[in-house]
Amino acid sequence: MRYNFKLFLLFLLLLLSISTLKEVRAVEIPSLKEVYKDYFLIGAAVSNLNIYNYEDLLKKHFNSLTPENQMKWEVIHPRPNVYNFNDADEIVDFAMKNGMKVRGHTLVWHNQTPPWVFAGKDGGLGTKEELLERLKEHIKEVVGHYKGKVYAWDVVNEALSDNPYEFLRKAPWYDICGEEVIEKAFIWAHEVDPDAKLFYNDYNLEDPVKREKAYQLVKRLKEKGVPIHGIGIQGHWTLSWPTPKMLEDSIKRFLELGVEVQITEFDISIYYDRNENNNFKVPPEDRLEKQAQLYKEAFAILRKYKGKVTGVTFWGVADDYTWLFFWPVRGREDYPLLFDKNHNPKKAFWEIVNF
Repeated sequence: MRYNFKLFLLFLLLLLSISTLKEVRAVEIPSLKEVYKDYFLIGAAVSNLNIYNYEDLLKKHFNSLTPENQMKWEVIHPRPNVYNFNDADEIVDFAMKNGMKVRGHTLVWHNQTPPWVFAGKDGGLGTKEELLERLKEHIKEVVGHYKGKVYAWDVVNEALSDNPYEFLRKAPWYDICGEEVIEKAFIWAHEVDPDAKLFYNDYNLEDPVKREKAYQLVKRLKEKGVPIHGIGIQGHWTLSWPTPKMLEDSIKRFLELGVEVQITEFDISIYYDRNENNNFKVPPEDRLEKQAQLYKEAFAILRKYKGKVTGVTFWGVADDYTWLFFWPVRGREDYPLLFDKNHNPKKAFWEIVNF
């Protein structure tokens, strides 16, 4: 009798094991890039220091990479006639080896550009001619180095002012060169690599005022015959701003120009305000639910514009490393991505793969 009871327990454990295996198979994690292979590229911003930490996630879920900082001027061209391609090359080589595309980021930006770029011979600011000559040489070297490997460039990043009464932001590129620096950057990038897609990239383009500025800027470029192929809507969201409808309004407006649209730096903070004083060591469930709902609604919109929206890049891979740990509230933890600190899919992930 005791022997039969042991057999019964073993049989019961076997049944439970089979049932557990079936449940594990039932919730097998789908590949994000495969789910969206008929819609658009799925990208992630990475550094040469973290690509191997995220290697499994990147190989399974992503088919496009953006160097987070490694192609910015201060890293890749820190001094006159000195280029450091090593860090960016490591990312590009990883992408090539794993069949991924690469977005170049970025050729013209007011931040992370060394002071020497703007310096004149007399110690003051350089002239328009000096700045443009430096930019032309930079584009020739950098775009030329990655010709055939980088499929798209954020040629100009964040040139528009946040002040509703100003068009271009106050920065040496635009104070000295005006819109000409934008035009020349696109022209020279196209001359060096005619096959690369060229984007204007900016944040808060969901805002109606800034949206219209971007529309007018790109409209003028196209009317002048400047080669520009797309607009990058960065997509750094909070739980309260912007709304998915604002995203759709921007997509529709930009598509009137006959250009591609990409979401180039997507993340959704768990905070309702950029400067919120809370610092959650564990993300509250209600905020993760709200985040997941926003991702769901955003991706429903993006799928509507299949063939027009050609890429969605997340500004990071998983919540164990995100730029939002450092900005705008330094040291405040945030959880803005699809995978948690242990690299497991969050509710937001499931909301965008199950449709």
